[in-house]
Amino acid sequence: MLRMFRKKRFLLLLFIGFIILLFARSDWMGRWMYPIYYIDDIKASSLNYEVDPYLVAAIIRAESNFETGRESPKGALGIMQIMPDTAGWIASKANFTNLTLDDIHHRADISIQMGTWYIKSLERQFKERRPLVIAAYNAGPGKVNQWLKDNVWDGELDTAHDIPYGETRRYVQKVIYYYNKYKELYPSF
Repeated sequence: MLRMFRKKRFLLLLFIGFIILLFARSDWMGRWMYPIYYIDDIKASSLNYEVDPYLVAAIIRAESNFETGRESPKGALGIMQIMPDTAGWIASKANFTNLTLDDIHHRADISIQMGTWYIKSLERQFKERRPLVIAAYNAGPGKVNQWLKDNVWDGELDTAHDIPYGETRRYVQKVIYYYNKYKELYPSF
C-alpha cells in the first residue's frame, strides 16, 4: 500500500514537473511544434527575390509541412506544391534552365527558389496585398482577379470569409496563422 502511494506521488510530481517545463520552456515547445526546415534555402531565396521569409515558411508549412517529394491529388509537386504548368511558366519567365519536374518534386532548394520567385510575382501583381497573394498562390491569380472584379471578395483578411472557395478561405487563414506563429517563435529569422 505504501509502495503504491509512493509510486502515485512520484508520477504526480513527474506530471507537475512536465507541466512546469512546458510553461517555462514554451518557446522550445513552440519550435518543436512549429519547426522550420530548409532555413538556409528559405533565407537565400527570400533575400534574392525580396520576399518575407516568414511568408515563404508559412506557405511551405501549409502546402507540404516541409516534406519533399509530395504530390497533391491535383498534381502539384514538391515542398511548395507547384503545378507543372505553373513551374513551366516560372522557368520561362525567371530563366530557370535545365530543370525537370523531378527536380521541383524532390529538391527542396529548387522548389523553394521557384516558389519564392512566384510569390514575388504575385506580390507585384497584387501590389503587396498579402491576403490576395496567399489566395492567388492557392487558387491562381486568375480566380482571385475574377473575385475582385465581381466584388465577391475585397481582398482583405477581415473579409476572408467571403472567399468563395472553402479550400482557399481555409488556406489563407492557415498561412496567416503560421506566418504569425513563425514571427513569434523565430524573431531572428
